[in-house]
Amino acid sequence: MECNDPKCSIHGDVKVRGIQLEGLVASDKAKKTVVVEVDYTKYVYKYERYLRKRSRIPAHNPDCINAKKGNIVRIAETRRLSKTKSFVVTGVVKK
Repeated sequence: MECNDPKCSIHGDVKVRGIQLEGLVASDKAKKTVVVEVDYTKYVYKYERYLRKRSRIPAHNPDCINAKKGNIVRIAETRRLSKTKSFVVTGVVKK
């Protein structure tokens, strides 16, 4: 499916750079935006254990990908697209 979204990483003008992450789509309420939850661990030296943490990252959702809530998606860092968005969805890993 061809899209004419200028902020699409596949069909548009946006170049992908930096980190690439996988996470679960927590919300798809906003127009062309999804909130992706990424789980990671952080080592705490004092207790010599790992702490489980979670980040909620807003990402641009192009029409050609159209990720929905509950999907596992791959997102990639890009230039600043809006006030809060610096990531774009590059593909759906699992529906």
